[in-house]
Amino acid sequence: MAKFELKLPKMGESVAEATITTWLKEVGDTIELDDAVVEIATDKVDSEVPSEVEGVLLEKLFDVDDVVQVGQVIAVIETEGEGAIESTPQETTAKVEETPKEAEVLETQIAETVVAGNATDFSESSKFYSPLVKNIATTENVSLNELEAISGTGKDGRVTKNDILQFVDDRKNGKIKTQPVKEEIKAKPEATPAKKQEVAKAAPVVASGEDEIIEMTRMGKLIAHHMVESVQTSAHVQSFIEADVTNIWNWRKKVKGDFMKREGENLTFTPIFMEAVAKALKDFPMMNISISGDTIIKKKNINLGMAAALPDGNLIVPVIKNADQLNLVGMTKAVNDLANRARNNALKPDDIQGGTYTVTNVGTFGSIMGTPIINQPQVGILALGAIRKVPAVIETPEGDFIGIRYKMFLSHSYDHRVVNGALGGQFVQRVKDYLEAWDVNREF
Repeated sequence: MAKFELKLPKMGESVAEATITTWLKEVGDTIELDDAVVEIATDKVDSEVPSEVEGVLLEKLFDVDDVVQVGQVIAVIETEGEGAIESTPQETTAKVEETPKEAEVLETQIAETVVAGNATDFSESSKFYSPLVKNIATTENVSLNELEAISGTGKDGRVTKNDILQFVDDRKNGKIKTQPVKEEIKAKPEATPAKKQEVAKAAPVVASGEDEIIEMTRMGKLIAHHMVESVQTSAHVQSFIEADVTNIWNWRKKVKGDFMKREGENLTFTPIFMEAVAKALKDFPMMNISISGDTIIKKKNINLGMAAALPDGNLIVPVIKNADQLNLVGMTKAVNDLANRARNNALKPDDIQGGTYTVTNVGTFGSIMGTPIINQPQVGILALGAIRKVPAVIETPEGDFIGIRYKMFLSHSYDHRVVNGALGGQFVQRVKDYLEAWDVNREF
């Protein structure tokens, strides 16, 4: 019998480890192709690890609550094969005689696989695919665009073996047109980082008998780790600017009732702000980047991360994909949908992947400004302060006078390794300009 090593697959560009939460199969259980073997959790979302082979679970290498690195072997599955079976002399002779033909067939298959492999680069996708689905896609020369277009029937919309096989069958029968494969130039591999200096350990804290000791949650530990890691990675710099949003305040007050009647959605300030940020990112594409070693990756799509509260008090950052292509109605629906599903713990793995820039609303808690920590591997994050009624100088052709205006602070944190003060300041200034130029007669 042969043995197959089940490894923890890549779950996203910023996910390096996961915690084992539940084993769905026990030692001795029979496993089918694409069966879920174990449930895992990252600091962002929970998911399952499927099997790409049929067999029997032979060994579990980690226990519940263990932390596993991406690529580590988590289980061993025993499969039917020739890995440890001795062949009879007759069988050996027959195989030797067939070797030349089999070698030719094997070479042809390898050549076809290499060609197909060039057409499917899974590292460019933010979605999770099981190893089995990837193998089928490679063998059948299914491009990444085609794979992402398949509507998955698995948990959280995951593409299963049957989904991709049905797609391949439909394509062969002419029901689906083959998409041309575009050859893309890959970014240079990330250079091996220099060994980080050891961080001095904090002095131990002694608890008295009256103090309550509370164990941090799994997600709390992971978030704490990533926050410290982000500060150690990026050179954080902040720029602050105040924006007059009186026109937005009055416009929303005027139309929110009609908006609810027509669209069935509550119009908050968040989608309005997200629209302005998406426009500014289009104007300043070098804010829509990430760093890989000594190279800069300029993102084609504008995918806005939106910090949202979870029931346990933690924050998660679901992503609005292609935010610059949405009108205000579409943005409102996307914001409300992600916020509601975050509160109900119903986000899918794809919902929290692929972000290129993040917005967080610290004004929800009454804060007028903040210094948010960058969500790696992005290079910027914008904090929206609370909207306040304040006395302000109003300039008119007849002269200046004091009036009551609705104002807020925009706090922009950016990575000074690649974003200088001019770019960081111009970007947040552009967001302010879009907000202050709001048309009070705008139709939705």
